[in-house]
Amino acid sequence: MEKAGGKGKSGGSGKKGSGKKRKAATEGLQEAAVAEDGATESGVQGPKMAAFPPGFSISEIKNKQRRHLMFTRWKQQQRKEKLAAKKKLKKEREALGDKAPPKPIPKTIDNQRVYDETTVDPNDEEVAFDEATDEFASYFNRQTSPKILITTSDRPHGRTVRLCEQLSTVIPNSHVYYRRGLALKKIIPQCISRDFTDLIVINEDRKTPNGLILSHLPSGPTAHFKMSSVRLRKEIKRRGKDPTEHIPEIILNNFTTRLGHSIGRMFASLFPHNPQFIGRQVATFHNQRDYIFFRFHRYIFKNEKKVGIQELGPRFTLKLRSLQKGTFDSKYGEYEWVHKPREMDTSRRKFHL
Repeated sequence: MEKAGGKGKSGGSGKKGSGKKRKAATEGLQEAAVAEDGATESGVQGPKMAAFPPGFSISEIKNKQRRHLMFTRWKQQQRKEKLAAKKKLKKEREALGDKAPPKPIPKTIDNQRVYDETTVDPNDEEVAFDEATDEFASYFNRQTSPKILITTSDRPHGRTVRLCEQLSTVIPNSHVYYRRGLALKKIIPQCISRDFTDLIVINEDRKTPNGLILSHLPSGPTAHFKMSSVRLRKEIKRRGKDPTEHIPEIILNNFTTRLGHSIGRMFASLFPHNPQFIGRQVATFHNQRDYIFFRFHRYIFKNEKKVGIQELGPRFTLKLRSLQKGTFDSKYGEYEWVHKPREMDTSRRKFHL
């Protein structure tokens, strides 16, 4: 029994000894790293590390502290080399002056976009004919003036109600009415009888606006959007004063395909003709990678050359889910386009708007 106890004690002391050795080695590495960093910061160059053999990677270093230190140094070296190359290129461009070659265009997802066969050519006769005979022709021919009805889903909460009220100050000649449990199929005939040209329905989920239905009256089409990143006026930093009653200008940016062209014309038909430039207000629908960003600004003339912009709010982002022929009909409606993620989102460089 005594021998067994003696062995147990010697084994335990051996484990403790090996643990102390590992701890001492780790502390030694940390002290060395701190000393090397201190020498570098004080301006004294420490001893240069031996270059890694070809094919060797930092991930092969088993000690965690040493691996982290070497990785940090490698990143610093990469940053220095990149900065030195930039400075050298800048000096060369300054020396060449006007003869300097143009700057290379960086590769982005936007400029590497896959070509879409439905891209609209402004001079195409077929496109011009479609525009002259589509559902928005009466608006663009100035035969009708927009009159918008804005409503919500059943029993809306405060955030959705405030968004509707703020949208009514952005879109001229718009009226906010609450559903009170009335079905959309019953609302649409009443809107047509009262000469409304468009119907906007804002849906919500968990007290947050998450969807928008835009239906052009009386004969459609109807677009269903997913809504996200909603910011009301009070939530926008450095916002300007509340908008005035002047008719704003409208900017439609980057709607290039036939589908995007139709969506852009839907947004344009919400606003009256002849914007009042004295109000200096602009509503922007910017399409980027099939996400439509809505912003409402006021531009301010600082002097003859400089112009600043001031966001008024609200702001939100839309993502098209479907485009339906005619007015809203979820059961028997005929769809022109439906977003199918598994089939359409196979490439990051393929866009539909």
